[in-house]
Amino acid sequence: MQSASLPPNRRVLLVDDNASIHEDFKSILAENSAQAAVSSMEEILFEEHDPAEPPVSFEMDSAFQGQEALELVKRSVGEKRPYALAFVDIRMPPGWDGIETIARIWEVDPEIQMVVCTAYADYSWEEMRSKVGQPDSLLVIKKPFDNIEVQQLAHALTKKWLLNRQARLQMAELEQANALLAISEERFSRAFHESPLSIAIQTLPDQRFVDVNESLAQALGAKREDLLGRTAEDLKLWDKPEVAAVWYGSLAAGPVRDEEAKIRTAGGALKEVRVCLSPLTLAGKSHALLQAEDVSEQARLERQLRQAQKMEAIGQLAAGVAHDFNNILTVIQGHAGLLQQKSTPGTIQTKSLQEINNAAARAATLIRQLLMFSRKQVMQFRALDLNDILRNAIKMLERLVGEHVQIEFHAQEPLPSIQADGSMLEQIAMNLAVNARDAMPSGGRLIITTALETIHRLAKPMDPERRDGKFVRLTFSDSGVGMDTEILSRIFEPFFTTKPVGKGTGLGLSTVFGIVRQHQGWLEVNSKPGSGSTFRIYFPAINGAAEKVTIVEDNVLKPGRETVLVAEDEDALREMVVQVLTVQGYTVLAANSGKKALEVWEQANRPVDLLLTDLVMPGGVMGAELAETLLKRCPGMKVIYTSGYSPGMAGRDASLLGNRNFLPKPFSIGRLAQFVRECLDGKIDRNLEELGATA
Repeated sequence: MQSASLPPNRRVLLVDDNASIHEDFKSILAENSAQAAVSSMEEILFEEHDPAEPPVSFEMDSAFQGQEALELVKRSVGEKRPYALAFVDIRMPPGWDGIETIARIWEVDPEIQMVVCTAYADYSWEEMRSKVGQPDSLLVIKKPFDNIEVQQLAHALTKKWLLNRQARLQMAELEQANALLAISEERFSRAFHESPLSIAIQTLPDQRFVDVNESLAQALGAKREDLLGRTAEDLKLWDKPEVAAVWYGSLAAGPVRDEEAKIRTAGGALKEVRVCLSPLTLAGKSHALLQAEDVSEQARLERQLRQAQKMEAIGQLAAGVAHDFNNILTVIQGHAGLLQQKSTPGTIQTKSLQEINNAAARAATLIRQLLMFSRKQVMQFRALDLNDILRNAIKMLERLVGEHVQIEFHAQEPLPSIQADGSMLEQIAMNLAVNARDAMPSGGRLIITTALETIHRLAKPMDPERRDGKFVRLTFSDSGVGMDTEILSRIFEPFFTTKPVGKGTGLGLSTVFGIVRQHQGWLEVNSKPGSGSTFRIYFPAINGAAEKVTIVEDNVLKPGRETVLVAEDEDALREMVVQVLTVQGYTVLAANSGKKALEVWEQANRPVDLLLTDLVMPGGVMGAELAETLLKRCPGMKVIYTSGYSPGMAGRDASLLGNRNFLPKPFSIGRLAQFVRECLDGKIDRNLEELGATA
């Protein structure tokens, strides 16, 4: 501090009109035997002895009149070498007297110590005080004065001047420090209360809130005044209080940085936060500065990234094995279907065959769901009436949910069309129905409704797009157990499930979410524990009439007499297809590659009515190339493309092959027979020129 480094000031001003007085003062205040006597007296009085201390001398300046003295004081102040002490004679004719001189000097330098030297009683002490106004810095000495007395006054008053100056500087420094502290406190207060980061000050060890900022109050969904004075335990703040207790207990060793935790809001929801704790001492007591950064969105994005990477890897794996897997499933379904055609209803054999078919169907559904996540599932969009799809699916849904769940279907008529894949809409209905069934283990009601809504809204968390226009709404409402906010925040995550191990894949609702997004729609969910759940799905409405939905009848095979060329490299699958079509009365030609199919066609010596070809085959001639070659030779021939590959892996995007002439694997024998019959009857008549235009 500057006040502690002040050097002694021994500058003394003598103001007297008598020159001999000046000589006397110089002899008294110069180092001489009298001063040595003073030093000896100080040693006796204060019991201090410092033989190394040098003798003290004073710097003397003289003035013979008050005006001259004033000028010397002004100059000393200007040079920043002020006088510490002035001896002033009371009578100095013809100019100012001593009292006026002192008053004038104190106007320039009020810190200087004054000693009035007089042999007369011109002024009483009260009169002096009233005229000069600073009695604390004024002494009177009577002439003639004692040398020792003068020495003592000089020592004491110059020391007093130094102490006064130090005190004033210390006060100034203290005021400056207080001002800076006030500014600092104001800055801290503003930073504390206006920070977007959630901050609080807590007592230790009970974690009682003594101050919280508005950000924390908003994050907790509470009012600031409702948090003050309450402990973290009162508020049930920490999801894992035992972990937080360890952090607070370690503050004596230093701050806690970047710890992940969950805090509970006033409504009971959990938020993911990154916590920092710093020790504080306020009013001599230990406190903690808590900072909680809401990282819920960041954590959600990180989970989404991990899930996307996981699903991309799974999708790549699924896409890689989909071809062989779907071929195998087609063979299983086909032969089981053929045996079912010959079996007696109600027998053990028939039931076993049905279980085989059901297992194959579930496996096909699983591989289809896996492909959906990586956008590798074949989508066949066309104009559809949602009501028609649901009416055809109700019986299937009733079998899925069981007799203990009552399904009610309320459709708005008429509904505009939507651009959709019929099988994907059925998948949505199945997954939502199964989800509702599992939420009602003791039975209940599932209400399915459709409606048309006009919507104008901005982006929202579940749908980050602005929406304007007409949308067809599909609603599934159940009377089940409902869900809390934590489960609601995760229900669309792949592999997230609340079901016991082995009871669910965790893909049902995430599949629904993926399908809806691929249809340019969005979902909304409302649920509370004990109050059931409502799923609302919105699809963009389109202009134009809906295409008629054909119901596949697996138990009724459509017969025919036409000639069909089957090109399929998988032996078991090819033989199954040939067997199914032969049983139905078709003349079937078979080839295990595109090149072989061209040879078979040349040797047939008969017109071929339909080409049923796999898209990906060995030998250098793919299915599309085979069809192109044969159509040039036989323009009236119909073509059905089939594949177990995902689009993009089939050499040509299967989604471009048309809405009606692509038969994805796996397929049942009923679906195969119906598809072939419809294609030959002209209901599926897309030709290769259209295919080439889109490829």
